[in-house]
Amino acid sequence: MSHNRHNSPATNDKTGPARMKLLSVLMPRERHFFTLFNRHASLVIQGSKALNDMLAAYDHSGRREEWIAKIAEIEHAADAVTRETVALMHTTFVTPFDRDQINKLISRMDDILDLIQDTSESMMLYDVHHVTPEATHLANLIDLCAGRVQSAVGLLSSMDNGPEILKICQEIDVLESDADRVMRSAISRLFREEQDVRELIKLKAVYELLETTTDKCHDVGKVIEGVVLENG
Repeated sequence: MSHNRHNSPATNDKTGPARMKLLSVLMPRERHFFTLFNRHASLVIQGSKALNDMLAAYDHSGRREEWIAKIAEIEHAADAVTRETVALMHTTFVTPFDRDQINKLISRMDDILDLIQDTSESMMLYDVHHVTPEATHLANLIDLCAGRVQSAVGLLSSMDNGPEILKICQEIDVLESDADRVMRSAISRLFREEQDVRELIKLKAVYELLETTTDKCHDVGKVIEGVVLENG
């Protein structure tokens, strides 16, 4: 019995440093997730701003293809961040929160940029020549949503930020509802005033793509909200 008592502290002394060494190895990898989340959120902002710039100058610009190429480049960069995040998730023992939530967060952010790219390319494919105030309004709402997404993602590294994060998620929800109202009003005006059926079809599709992009921002907000509520 005395032999066991004598060795017990020695065992604990070895276990403590070993555990701290393990944590020191794991923690940088855990923090790297937040670096990747922030990098992707920054690309979402870049994409939304590029779309806004494209639409703002659309009627009088010969740079449409240049904007489309820029958005495609941003989207490809985001895809690379997504792949890196998934790879890190599969090679990391300790993750900052549930793996399914990590996968959903990075995938939903990627969805935002996919829709931004789809919108820019569709405008060229549909041969849209004129951008309406409603379209620029929707693009501006995307930009506001993207800014809120970036803010919420930037706070995720500490659950002490939970109340602030949840407030931002509610703001995303409000902006998405605003976009839905703008889209419905825009489509209603199209059917009342647009005489060219082809133009009506084109603009309706553009409105729907723009509004769906805010839906994707809302999806990100819901994932973040779930992370906070489950881990806060």
